[in-house]
Amino acid sequence: MIGAASASRLRATVVLFSLAAAASGAHALFDDEEARKAIVDLRARVNANDEANKARLSELANANAQLLEQIQALRRSLLDLNNQLEALRADVARLRGSDEQLAREVADLQRRQKDVAQSLDDRLRRIEPQKVSLDGADFTVEPAEKRAYEEAMATLRAGDFDKANAAYAGFQRRFPGSGYEPSVRFWQANALYGKRDYKEAVAAFRAFVAASPEHPRAPEAMLALANSQAEMKDVRGARKTIDDLMKAHPKSEAAQAGKDRLATLR
Repeated sequence: MIGAASASRLRATVVLFSLAAAASGAHALFDDEEARKAIVDLRARVNANDEANKARLSELANANAQLLEQIQALRRSLLDLNNQLEALRADVARLRGSDEQLAREVADLQRRQKDVAQSLDDRLRRIEPQKVSLDGADFTVEPAEKRAYEEAMATLRAGDFDKANAAYAGFQRRFPGSGYEPSVRFWQANALYGKRDYKEAVAAFRAFVAASPEHPRAPEAMLALANSQAEMKDVRGARKTIDDLMKAHPKSEAAQAGKDRLATLR
């Protein structure tokens, strides 16, 4: 197929050829029938090429228009996809924020649940009976009962014998028949001895031994009774108490200590 530039050069050649022939007066050349046919055929081919080129240019223009439309459609699709992507990112961010908020709420709920459970346990401990093992005996006490006993013991350990004696007396009035009672009577007698109220200490130790002769602390109580009697200058009574201790509990540490104490009683 001849292009537009070739067709233009061909026309120019034909024109120049025609002018040259006219100038030289060679009219015989164009009288030739074949020459005229050749020129006519050449012109037809040039026109055909022009038409083909126009059609091709039209096709290219249409193709370019379609391509441009496709590119624009693609751009619109890409823009839509980008908008959808941004919307999706925003949704993900909101979901992530919701998840984080939910995690915080769950953690806070778990903490509050733990606090409530701990508070409930503390309340139950304050009101539910508790099992206690003391001086070889197992018994059940109320929380307030246990707390009162421990407070009285803490006062005695601190050396405040007056306050301890009052605490033990108050305990017996408040909790009569308590499993702590033998221990309370023993330590109250010790508080009386500590405050140098030996007369009351003698009475308290005697009452303890009489009420609980098999108590694990009975040997200690008898030795303390003898010491209280000695402080009151009742040597005869102290010696008798130690004799009774050695007979009743011969293998106890208190009996051995009483034996040593006898040597000092004159």
